[in-house]
Amino acid sequence: MADINLKEVTLIIGVVAACYWNSLFCGFVFDDVSAILDNKDLHPSTPLKTLFQNDFWGTPMSEERSHKSYRPLTVLTFRLNYLFSELKPMSYHLLNMIFHAVVSVIFLKVCKLFLDNWSSVIASLLFAVHPVHTEAVTGVVGRAELLSSIFFLAAFLSYTKSKGPDNSIVWTPIALTVFLVAVATLCKEQGITVVGICCVYEVFIAQGYTLPLLCTTAGQFLRGKGSIPFSMLQTLIKLIVLMFSTLLLVVIRVQVIQSQLPVFTRFDNPAAVSPTPTRQLTFNYLLPVNAWLLLNPSELCCDWTMGTIPLIESFLDIRNLATFIFFCFLGALGVFGLRYPGNSSKTVLMALCLMALPFIPASNLFFPVGFVVAERVLYVPSMGFCILVAHGWQKISNKSVFKKLSWVCLSMVILTHALKTLHRNWDWESEYTLFMSALKVNKNNAKLWNNVGHALENEKNFERALKYFLQATHVQPDDIGAHMNVGRTYKNLNRTKAAEESYMMAKSLMPQIIPGKKYAARIAPNHLNVYINLANLIRANESRLEEADQLYRQAISMRPDFKQAYISRGELLLKMNKPVKAKEAYLKALELDRNNADLWYNLAIVHIELKEPNEALKNFNHALELNPKHKLALFNSAILMQESGEVKLRPEARKRLLSYVNEEPLDANGYFNLGMLAMDDKKDTEAEMWMKKAIKLQADFRSALFNLALLYSQTAKELMALPILEELLRYYPDHIKGLILKGDILMNQKKDILGAKKCFEKILEMDPSNVQGKHNLCVVYFEEKDLLKAERCLVETLALAPHEEYIQRHLNIVRDKISSSSFVEQPVFPAGKTSGIEGDKIPTENEKEIKSKPRPIQVIKTSDNKSQSKSNKQLGKNTDKETPHKTTKEIKEIEKKRVAALKRLEEIERILNVEERSFQRADLEQPDSLTKELHFTSRLRAPCLILHIRYNGTTIFKMAQN
Repeated sequence: MADINLKEVTLIIGVVAACYWNSLFCGFVFDDVSAILDNKDLHPSTPLKTLFQNDFWGTPMSEERSHKSYRPLTVLTFRLNYLFSELKPMSYHLLNMIFHAVVSVIFLKVCKLFLDNWSSVIASLLFAVHPVHTEAVTGVVGRAELLSSIFFLAAFLSYTKSKGPDNSIVWTPIALTVFLVAVATLCKEQGITVVGICCVYEVFIAQGYTLPLLCTTAGQFLRGKGSIPFSMLQTLIKLIVLMFSTLLLVVIRVQVIQSQLPVFTRFDNPAAVSPTPTRQLTFNYLLPVNAWLLLNPSELCCDWTMGTIPLIESFLDIRNLATFIFFCFLGALGVFGLRYPGNSSKTVLMALCLMALPFIPASNLFFPVGFVVAERVLYVPSMGFCILVAHGWQKISNKSVFKKLSWVCLSMVILTHALKTLHRNWDWESEYTLFMSALKVNKNNAKLWNNVGHALENEKNFERALKYFLQATHVQPDDIGAHMNVGRTYKNLNRTKAAEESYMMAKSLMPQIIPGKKYAARIAPNHLNVYINLANLIRANESRLEEADQLYRQAISMRPDFKQAYISRGELLLKMNKPVKAKEAYLKALELDRNNADLWYNLAIVHIELKEPNEALKNFNHALELNPKHKLALFNSAILMQESGEVKLRPEARKRLLSYVNEEPLDANGYFNLGMLAMDDKKDTEAEMWMKKAIKLQADFRSALFNLALLYSQTAKELMALPILEELLRYYPDHIKGLILKGDILMNQKKDILGAKKCFEKILEMDPSNVQGKHNLCVVYFEEKDLLKAERCLVETLALAPHEEYIQRHLNIVRDKISSSSFVEQPVFPAGKTSGIEGDKIPTENEKEIKSKPRPIQVIKTSDNKSQSKSNKQLGKNTDKETPHKTTKEIKEIEKKRVAALKRLEEIERILNVEERSFQRADLEQPDSLTKELHFTSRLRAPCLILHIRYNGTTIFKMAQN
């Protein structure tokens, strides 16, 4: 075996880079979505052991819906990609391109076992540029083929060194071969087929036997005319070791899938469920179809399922001729390789083995597969094809007559293949380009029409998507998924009646119950989502909630392990105000999957409905243990801690909110609640910063605008609050608490009684029974010195809230002032601030409202000592002017009565002031608790409604697409 040199390696790597450079600009398409974007096994928060418990798509191997494709090492490389670049596709495509280059270089070394240097380079170049490899290299999920091929070829090369001098056995390469076979199998199942290639190599290449020689030796031994040669015994020992290790790997693999084959529908592989001889004729015809793709890769398609290749239902079908020719050609090559000695026959035999043996798992020979034709499974078989082509070219070019022509033809083949590969890569740029390119090749595959519709649906182009979904139903009228897609699109277009009709059509196509036969074995799990989607549609009608519940229960009866049905039913039961039954539904789902963070989150929502905040917090914490970055659990658990009022929980609440804003930096709600938490901790500067960030992200954030204004008003920055309130009222003119706060500032700070009056009058226009607005308007009348109007106003307010003592007290104050004005001139009350109750809030109809509203305008004021002295003097002057005819004795009597009245007013105000200060302290402890409570409730319930129709990050409707 000749060694490869640096020039050859550089040439191959350069050719691979030239053919696949544009693949770096492709995204995640088709199966990449499920294997990469929706696969939680890629996330660092998922334990590594989970990779060895789940299938390639992140589904537990124990579940029936699992694809049973066990490739943990391939998923591990995806996880490494995620570690370095998360979900940026370029790094994934780059690593695929590197792996393809590595495979091409190792393949060159294998070729040199059977071909000369030039032929080996040509075979390797043809392999590197072959367009059929585009799906394996440019499609990220094709990495399973690439990794498996690396260890596949390495295992074979290791085994070629197991023959020592004098035909002795070298066990180290054999042990290494067994190890590499196991690694290849953990990358993709077909890796185990290298054992068969090693066996053929040992018998026909290393030992040099031919089929006639083996038959002769076996015949002599059976007739007792000879013994088995020692070299043959050694060969048997090596083969037994290989076969035993292979059997052990097969047993382990069967244990991993728990002796269950994956469930496929008749749409995935129609021939698999067809009767004899249709099944056999079709399966045999698929072999020449795959061979034709290697020979003429001009029309490539990403999906060959459904009606792409019509079934062969008769022996008279002309396509049977292609099958006959293919087997004749294959048989001739097989006879040549097995019967005749010589290097040429050995090369042909090994090429045939590389073509046939790795293809066996995809051939439907031992078990049905979930596809008709898949270009990526031709990755290893194409190696044998390339060796055959290179060997044939070598034979032709050795003849001087065809030497130049053979070089020209070979150059054209490699060049056209390279250009086709380069062009084909662009088809994988997006899902839309990929499926549209497939429709150019095949218009009889309903799945392709559906997938183009999905691509348009993801772009919110529902009208165009509907056309493709409808076409899918015309191409395949019994396709349940297509009708579900039509229904979902009608729903997105708000055409509810048409959506329900489509869902009912899909439901009518479901297999009927057959006594004694397991229902789950005859239906794809995703098709059961028709019950979920239909129930989700009709439950929008409050009168049909029971009907929706019946659909959920029907789905559960068909498949008791259908977690999504329990999840959706739990959400419905919450809507029906049956939290206890909702709790039972979620607990049942948790029995089926205790490691699902979304389920623990939803159960926490149920406990909130049951007024069990401690249990809710425990479930939030459990969700975060499973997924520390569960955004909704971070957010809502932090709010629950904040609302509990326990100071010791605030640091953890703050930590979780900071984690939330780190995950969702564009969500203003996170910053707002950090601001509310800072207000609770009396950290006014920090609270102001968070509120401003929330408003910057969402200019019309109602709660943030109001609470920032409230913060300013509580920190003696009332004038800074005014522009914030103006902005709030520009977006929300009917914001009553904002109007009250604005009126307070206008009256107390701006001395704008008229502006304050307009605010309170506007409140009463919107809500004539608003006690707080009505009462504050009474205060305005008092400040305007219209005592009679203030009295009437307070009487009306007291009628609205007859049990509010503060209104009655204020009414008494006004009436006292009216009484005193009957014998003295009413004193001039300053419009500015006075002592005692300066800046205090007016009590309102209940304490909860007090906590939620901004600081109202000041209560009715009495004069302080200084102003009282001034008033005394002024009153004296007025008395002197207005009652010159009174005697000194009368004046002293009046003065005595006036002093007594003032003392009475001061006592009343002192009592009132003490009570209002107690209200003020309670309010400062909870700056805006009702606002927070309302925000908490809406924020908590809205995500709950979303997550109740989510599972593992995928909506029900999305699941229907897969």
